[in-house]
Amino acid sequence: MKTIRIGFIGTGGMAQVHAGQLLELENVKITAITDVSPDARARFIKKAGIENVQQYTEYRDMLDQAELDGVVICSPHTLHFEQATAVLEKGLHVLIEKPMTCSSHEAEQLIETAMRTGMIMQVSYQRHFQPEFIYIHDTIAAGKIGKVTSITASLYQQWWNGSNDTYSWRKDPKLSGGGFLMDSGSHIIDVLLWTTGLTPVEVTAQLSQQGAPVEIDTFTSIRFKEGAVAGLNLVGYSPAWHETYVFCGEKGAIFYDNDKITLHLTGEEPIVPELPKATTNQDKSFIDAIRGDGDIQVPGEFALKVVKFSEMVYESVGYKPY
Repeated sequence: MKTIRIGFIGTGGMAQVHAGQLLELENVKITAITDVSPDARARFIKKAGIENVQQYTEYRDMLDQAELDGVVICSPHTLHFEQATAVLEKGLHVLIEKPMTCSSHEAEQLIETAMRTGMIMQVSYQRHFQPEFIYIHDTIAAGKIGKVTSITASLYQQWWNGSNDTYSWRKDPKLSGGGFLMDSGSHIIDVLLWTTGLTPVEVTAQLSQQGAPVEIDTFTSIRFKEGAVAGLNLVGYSPAWHETYVFCGEKGAIFYDNDKITLHLTGEEPIVPELPKATTNQDKSFIDAIRGDGDIQVPGEFALKVVKFSEMVYESVGYKPY
């Protein structure tokens, strides 16, 4: 089996998660990394426990000089488009951390570039691989709770209070492309759209910046083409993490509360369902797709839906993050 050689653009916290999952796989090697911070590169190398890795401060130097098959992009959001375009044009596969881009125009261009070059492009929405969300997706798709009538989705996180370097660029709109909605909130939008398959047609939002240069708290009312309505609550000014969803349908509902799921069917006792086994993750599925052993699990065409929804929220209040 040919060894797949991977490079990294950005070596922060999420890059370390990707590295750990990649190094669990057979015949996968991290051969080069790019980061403007030598300290970040050193932490990455130590955490991953790798040796003989080429280091760069400029990603184009890595693309020109290192022998690679694919690249994982974990850089600030507004840099994704330029970097992913360069990777694809170099004839390399790419796994992009969320969000795919900060505008639908950029996302559409990236999709076109991936199609033209024939390279694999996947976006790292990890909930597509987690048993709880696979269960929710499959249960709704099977019609077990009937036609979806409403959804509430909420995430609370101590996001604005984070003071370490990991969070600093996230609060700079020129790098982040937005605040909590564009960052952690992107995962919640992903769950809302992916698990239900619904199409948002109208949103009304309220945003609060809490004195910050980006939005921190967002409350959004949503109407879908299929008739369902939803409430999306993203609170970055919170003392703790808490994630909840309620999916109501004509026959019942699914309740999710911090990884715990309960299924309520009309007229029946609530049950705690048995969840499917996790068989892959965002990194293994990326490598499998490169090898031709599986399909692209989170393609650019889906990630574009998340970008478009984020734009709808911002546009509903006339907010331009950057």
